[in-house]
Amino acid sequence: MCRILGVSPSGYFAWRHRPPSRRRTEDEKLTVLIKEWHARSRGTHGAPRILEDLREQGHRVGCKRVARLMRAAGLRGVSRRE
Repeated sequence: MCRILGVSPSGYFAWRHRPPSRRRTEDEKLTVLIKEWHARSRGTHGAPRILEDLREQGHRVGCKRVARLMRAAGLRGVSRRE
């Protein structure tokens, strides 16, 4: 399989045994917080409001990152009817 993908076997096994990156670890922690805030709002808050909640708690995070993590977790806010 390594030959087909153009990857050296040693590179593959080094990747496989590498610990998760700091960013990935932080994303996992943020996802837990995002799910918690989304549940508190009974599933109504989207990324901008959850971003406000996280920033009030003292987390330094951007709107696009919150939106990406929400998308990956399958969370959506409720849009207003007009």
